[in-house]
Amino acid sequence: MNVLLVIVFAISLIYLSIAERFRVYAGLIGLQGVLLFALSFIELNTITLATLLFVTLETLVFKVIIVPWLLFRIINKTGIARAHEKSVPGFYSLIIVSLGLLLCVVVSFSMDTTPARMIYFTVALFAVFTGLFLIISHRKIFAHLVGFLVIENAVLLLSLSIGSEMPMLINIGIMLDIFVSVLILGVFAMRLKEHTHELTLLKDD
Repeated sequence: MNVLLVIVFAISLIYLSIAERFRVYAGLIGLQGVLLFALSFIELNTITLATLLFVTLETLVFKVIIVPWLLFRIINKTGIARAHEKSVPGFYSLIIVSLGLLLCVVVSFSMDTTPARMIYFTVALFAVFTGLFLIISHRKIFAHLVGFLVIENAVLLLSLSIGSEMPMLINIGIMLDIFVSVLILGVFAMRLKEHTHELTLLKDD
C-alpha cells in the first residue's frame, strides 16, 4: 500500500511540472499532503491516541487544509492565474522531468538499500528535482513558492523512509515540515504583498 502511495506521489510531481494553472498547483500540494499523511500513518509501528492526533493535526490539517487555503488566498488576492508565457512549455517540461526521474532511479539503484526504501529514496530525490525545476523554469514568485514546498515535502518523505526503525524521526520530520512551511509561506507572502501590482499586471486578460 505504501509503495502505491509513493508512486501516486511521483505521478503528482510529473503533473505538477507540466501544469500551467496555479490553482492546479495548489490542489496538487493538497493531494501530496493527503499522501504524506497516509504514509505517516502507515509507517508508524506503534499507534497511540497521542501519536494519531499529532500526525493528524500536524500533517492532515496543516498540509491538506491550511497550506492549500493560503495558496488559494494568495492566488485570489494577487490575481495570478497561470505560469508566465515564457516558462518552459509543457512538452519540454515533461521531457526534462522524465530525464530527471531516470537519473534519480539510476542514483537510487547505486544505493545499498531494500527495494521498498529505494522507491522512497527515488521519489524523494525526484521531488527535490521537480521543486528545483519549478524554481528555475518559472519567473513568477508563486511558482517558486510551490517549488520550495515540494522540496520540503521531499524532506518529510525521506524521514518517512526510515520511520519504521525510528518512529520519533517521523514526528521530528513533521515538526520540521511545519516550521519550514510556515517560514516559506511567510517570506513569500511578504514578497508577494510587496509586488502585488507587478503580479496583477502579468495576469491573464
